[in-house]
Amino acid sequence: MSGASIITLGCRLNIAESEAIRQQLGDADDLIVVNSCAVTGEAVRQTRQAIRRAHRDRPEARIVVTGCAAQTDPAMFAAMPEVSRVVGNAEKALFAEAVRDEAPVRVADIMTVARQAPQMVSAFAERVRAFVVVQNGCDHRCTFCIIPYGRGPSRSVPAGSIVEQVALLVAQGVQEVILTGVDVTSYGPDLPGSPTLGALVERILRHVPALPRLRLSSLDGVEIDERLFELIASEPRLMPHVHLSLQAGDDMILKRMKRRHSRAQAIDLADRLRARRPDIAIGADIIAGFPTEDEAMFERSLSLVRDCGIVHGHVFPYSPREGTPAARMPQLDKPVIRDRAARLRDACAQARTDWLRSLVGSRQRVLVETSGLAGHGESFAPVRFTAPQPVGEIVEACITGLEDGALIAHGQAHG
Repeated sequence: MSGASIITLGCRLNIAESEAIRQQLGDADDLIVVNSCAVTGEAVRQTRQAIRRAHRDRPEARIVVTGCAAQTDPAMFAAMPEVSRVVGNAEKALFAEAVRDEAPVRVADIMTVARQAPQMVSAFAERVRAFVVVQNGCDHRCTFCIIPYGRGPSRSVPAGSIVEQVALLVAQGVQEVILTGVDVTSYGPDLPGSPTLGALVERILRHVPALPRLRLSSLDGVEIDERLFELIASEPRLMPHVHLSLQAGDDMILKRMKRRHSRAQAIDLADRLRARRPDIAIGADIIAGFPTEDEAMFERSLSLVRDCGIVHGHVFPYSPREGTPAARMPQLDKPVIRDRAARLRDACAQARTDWLRSLVGSRQRVLVETSGLAGHGESFAPVRFTAPQPVGEIVEACITGLEDGALIAHGQAHG
């Protein structure tokens, strides 16, 4: 063994924090950390399942549970006989200390956390890509969402600290940095001068000229201001790939979700992005089976896949989260929710296949990641090579086919 085992569920922020935890724990071979997710009831079930499986595989190891599910329901995990410690999200910054604590549960009130400490994170995908946490928490209260209670209020990392992290990662050989957080587009108002996400992106690109690729995680469309829009539309080092938090395509459901955009605004944003940057790939989160959703409302979410040109679709079947307003609304039958989620996934899968097929015959600049045989294009299209390429290089690949959901590349020339 070469250190603690870490099992990560959920979002990119959790992935980044797991790597920071790994660095803190060093050679703690007897430890298994389960970094949990609470976004849906299924995510919580998978967390419990992962804990039991880890205990079966390594009964001698101590299991520590952290993450959003641990934050929102620490007592449930503390009651599991397999679990040695429960550590909250705020305690991740001093995780090694929290693990040494004799208390079985160390979970502070996340709503009182006022600052986000910068965390050093190392690279992923064989040291060529890395996540950098720029923001944590959320001040919005979408009626379906438990995450603000797991992550606390929105708080931003000072831009200078972020630039230092990015520069250090680039010096270590990282080719692509992904800025991540809970509500990334809300970056800045809690910092002196109230910088925006657009200003942060400009600052990173200006002060780290050696960074080839910058990518953004999930964005709230209503918070994309003109400065950020212009960067997405025209900055070649900012990748042509956005993932939008859309959630639904029907205006009444959006209001009941307490979202701040309309269907028309979502479509308009997608149209404007594609008009300015035709190669942009648009992703989105969509919830199927939200309370009160009838068939006509669902059809409007289904058609959003086509109307927004969504090619990276993440579909969530609605599940009530205790303590959220949506859990008190009239619920749909589970078979209806499952059916609608399946139809949405089918639509997203077909749109993705059509998009990937349209790239056959093109040339793509691909960052070589795993073992020299796979990577991602600028629009985050997955690419597999027929011959090994140098890991960490950005190569210009001639796309000759599509197989099992990935583009096939032959005859690469170094980009």
